[in-house]
Amino acid sequence: MTRLIIGAMIRTIGAYPSGWRHPGAHRDPRQDAAVLRRAAEVAESARLDYLFFGDWLATGPDLEWRDPHLLARVDPLSAIAYLAGVTERIGLIATVNTSYADPYAIARATASADLLSGGRAGVNLVTGADLRVAENHGRDFAATNESRYDRAHEFETVLRRLWDSFEDDAFVADADSGVLLDPAKLHDARFSGAHLSVDGSLNAVRPVQGHVPIMHSGSSARSRLFAATSADLALVAVSGWQQAAAVREELRSLAFESGRDDRTLKVVVPILPIIGETREHAQQIADELSGLVRIADDWDGEPPAGFPGNRSLASVSHLIGLNVAGLDPDDPVTPSLVSAFSPAGQELVEIVAERTGRAPSGEHPPTLRHLVVAASFSASIIVGTGAEVAAELAAWGDAGAVDGFNVLSATQPAQFEAFATQAVPELQRLGVFPAEYEGTTLRDHLGLGRPGNVHVSPHDPRFPPVFARRCAATSGAFEVV
Repeated sequence: MTRLIIGAMIRTIGAYPSGWRHPGAHRDPRQDAAVLRRAAEVAESARLDYLFFGDWLATGPDLEWRDPHLLARVDPLSAIAYLAGVTERIGLIATVNTSYADPYAIARATASADLLSGGRAGVNLVTGADLRVAENHGRDFAATNESRYDRAHEFETVLRRLWDSFEDDAFVADADSGVLLDPAKLHDARFSGAHLSVDGSLNAVRPVQGHVPIMHSGSSARSRLFAATSADLALVAVSGWQQAAAVREELRSLAFESGRDDRTLKVVVPILPIIGETREHAQQIADELSGLVRIADDWDGEPPAGFPGNRSLASVSHLIGLNVAGLDPDDPVTPSLVSAFSPAGQELVEIVAERTGRAPSGEHPPTLRHLVVAASFSASIIVGTGAEVAAELAAWGDAGAVDGFNVLSATQPAQFEAFATQAVPELQRLGVFPAEYEGTTLRDHLGLGRPGNVHVSPHDPRFPPVFARRCAATSGAFEVV
């Protein structure tokens, strides 16, 4: 059986758009500290490999309808610093947007977090560009968007060179001789590129892990190339295990072609399980969550500004091949109605039935709202008992589709704790996830070796020099001396 990597993607008010509305769910960002601490304790008790914190550098009222978890959230680097003090073994991954961050500051913050946590820090490098984010940082959106991947490649190179400023044994600390530092073992970054320039050394010791593990999340062609050449962990959203297998094969091939050992690239996918004591109970929860999602047709006039355009009867009409715009969103989907649907529409009805237990010919048929909700969310959702969810995840691993999963929770704390206490023990029973931590660092959890120092061993086969790889991976020219 394949040993899976299992991490938790933390969204304090839930990953499902209506999760915060569910009975008992956390819904007040002012109380996030308590939720984060509780989630960390539960996750570490389950022996999860890491907690993952995404980010978005802007906000607005429209996010209430599109992604409510983005409205207000704790800064990821602050979150992992806070949780480093209340956990002992679990990895902690923070997201950084390379388009707007300063690499020296990020190298210092992540190296410090790694030291203070005993080697458990990780960083997710993203390149996302948005008009509001650019305005918040006083940047030109078009220019930032155009160059964001070239800058990201340079950013990763600079991070590694800064992390390696001090050799592991640079501090002699000989009180008798009065020698604290061997100056020959302190190196300048000496990097000059089209987008970034850093000259001196980092004023933080080399991370416990050598290099803090780098994750990259994205799905575009440039994103996949960046992940394949520059990341230790690739996070890619997929619609099912077949797509996951194809993406993993592509990423591994790109990694091999870039000159690295493709086995050092781990591919994980986000997945949202909805877990109940029985399958029917899980479907009931999924049904309740669907019923709590607002769609455009809930308003007599126009929905609020920025409301998602795909969350409407008009939008689902195109998919099912039948115009249902103007009907009541809670009208039942009957067998006679389904008979007029396109093949894609009939497949959508089957998805709703699998998730909610509602079938057109049943006592409680699905509604048009159920179709809109199912069509507008592309996340991989698994509904069932802990054992059923675990079996599905194990099957993905055995099929070679993934190295692991970033687990989303529809609600906090209930669904997060259901996964940790019901699905994880089943994964352990199946032999695809360890019952105890097998190492002390995040690299240990991910099955990754500790890289050599790029200033000392640039030809170390365990870690090909980043500057040699980068020249072939991007058209952006830069100099490393």
